[in-house]
Amino acid sequence: MDENLFRESIAELIGTFVLVFVGAAAVLVAPVFGVVAPALAHGLVLCALIYTYGHISGAQVNPAVTVSLTVAGKQDRTRSAYYIVAQFIGGIIAALALAAVFPQENAGVAAFLGENAYNFGQTTGFLTADSVWTAAVYEAILTFFLCSAVIQAAGFGRAGQFAGIAIGFTLAASILAGGPATGASLNPARTLGPAVVAGDTSYLIPYLIGIFGGGIIAGLTQGNILNSDEPAK
Repeated sequence: MDENLFRESIAELIGTFVLVFVGAAAVLVAPVFGVVAPALAHGLVLCALIYTYGHISGAQVNPAVTVSLTVAGKQDRTRSAYYIVAQFIGGIIAALALAAVFPQENAGVAAFLGENAYNFGQTTGFLTADSVWTAAVYEAILTFFLCSAVIQAAGFGRAGQFAGIAIGFTLAASILAGGPATGASLNPARTLGPAVVAGDTSYLIPYLIGIFGGGIIAGLTQGNILNSDEPAK
């Protein structure tokens, strides 16, 4: 691995750590504050990460986004492979850190949540337990929205300096739309870390298929049908 690729991969690891830690922490307190908390937390922190690490690695911080950009022809496979490994590592470390900072048996955490059930920031909703493949399809649709925004706004540069805002708003809106139903992950690293730490991976394979599938479809659609590499009119 050359020095630049190592640097970029570390930026992806740190960025994904921040996104998963903040997002999962917001989901942990969502029983008190509602879906608006995780929607704003994810959207705002992603927007900030794009402006913080975008000049280094693009701040993809999401394996589905990385795959989508690769399929769209905006990134080579070797770089994408390193990014994806870094993203998954960052997500797992973030989930472990959150569980350490807010342990389930902590009296303060229990008092704050009251009668609301403790969670590890998992990306699950009312569809997950009984209709997991329906939840996976919903995740695919929402991931398509997010990856399409990334490819057009950042990959093709259509939003200029406002790319971070466009992408962050798309994530926040998607969580508002899908949070109660599926947890609105849209991010395999965001799903994997908390699921592993919580000890519940029963929904993991359908979610990963759905999320990666949505990213691939977005990459094919935006890269081949709605390709915007030509100058703006």
